[in-house]
Amino acid sequence: MDKLITKKRTFKLWWLALPAVAISYFLLSNTVSGSGSRYNVASDKVKVSTVIKGEFSDMIPLRGNITPSKSVFLDAIEGGRVEQRFVEEGAIVKKGDKILALSNTGLQLDVISREAQISEQLNNLHNTRLAIDQNRLNLKRNLLELDFEIKQSERKMAQHKKLVANNLVSQDELKTVIDRTLYLKDRRTLVVEQQDQDEIIRTTQIAQLEDSVSQLNKNLRFARKNLENLIIKAPIDGQLTSFNAELGESKARGSRLGQVDIMNEYKVTAFIDEFYLGRVFAGQTATLTHLGQAYTLTLSKVYAEVSNGRFEVDLTFNDLLPQRIRRGQSLQMELLLADAKPATMLSNGSFYQDTAGKWVFVIEEGGQVAVKKQVKFGQINNKFIEVLSGLNVGDRVITSSYSNYKNIESIKLIN
Repeated sequence: MDKLITKKRTFKLWWLALPAVAISYFLLSNTVSGSGSRYNVASDKVKVSTVIKGEFSDMIPLRGNITPSKSVFLDAIEGGRVEQRFVEEGAIVKKGDKILALSNTGLQLDVISREAQISEQLNNLHNTRLAIDQNRLNLKRNLLELDFEIKQSERKMAQHKKLVANNLVSQDELKTVIDRTLYLKDRRTLVVEQQDQDEIIRTTQIAQLEDSVSQLNKNLRFARKNLENLIIKAPIDGQLTSFNAELGESKARGSRLGQVDIMNEYKVTAFIDEFYLGRVFAGQTATLTHLGQAYTLTLSKVYAEVSNGRFEVDLTFNDLLPQRIRRGQSLQMELLLADAKPATMLSNGSFYQDTAGKWVFVIEEGGQVAVKKQVKFGQINNKFIEVLSGLNVGDRVITSSYSNYKNIESIKLIN
């Protein structure tokens, strides 16, 4: 017996292909057209600039920071423990004002030791002088006694000569008296020589002791000066900044404690790419606008050291300082590398990086189609590019990014 076959219902999937078809149509309408070398782009998606004639200024943008034109650093001449802060960071100080007090037990003990050494040397000097004075008195007494004995011996010798003439005294007794007289005189001469020699020795000794005392006094003054250096004082009038010292903290000798900035005297410090190192010189002019007011600056110093591909420069304000500026504040400037010159110019844009400045899309055919054209550019700044050849004044050029058009010969602008 025949079996009835029921026709199965199939699920229609054709509608799932609709998004793919739409996407394909969109891509086809926005990529190749005709010969495959034209790209369709909405006109509001690109930026168009006109080639103009004007004054081209070779300048570069700079971003600098406000820094004091002169600062004096505060370093710990002697290390120590922070005992007291007399002022806080940001305070206005006068020259000689106390800022910080340190303590150093080693320095205090050193001063005490030097004072003890000086006392010892002064005592030695005093004893030496006393000994010299006593020796002088002893020598004078010895000379006095010798002179007395010599006179007695001479008197006795004169008496014996008379007695010998009368045969009352023997020649031998006279000779004894004469020998004693000569001995006493020679002894006196020796005592005088000894006195002179002792005087020289004692005088030299005193001079050495006095030199030693003088040197110890110098060392003591130096040690006391080191103690005074434990009190950190303001070296100039100004504002205390970068103050880094907390109570109880130990500071090593030579460590940076802070700095005092001269107020209302500022400069601008900026970093420039090393590419411009050979074109940046002291004396060049920079301009900036702050709170709607234009200011000019002069490049005062170029630091030769290059770090991380950049070098540092200092700029000073030519006129009055801008109002309401603070240390560390950032400012946007433009540094003029050369005098302005007449030139054909095109607005700077993203296209330059995509083409390395070798070609551009120039709008032709009634303003609807842009075609690729070889060009030659010169100098470039943050606003304009100098046109050397390939473009004429009045040409309209697409200056937005070319990242999607690098392999396209022409672009059709669609409203």
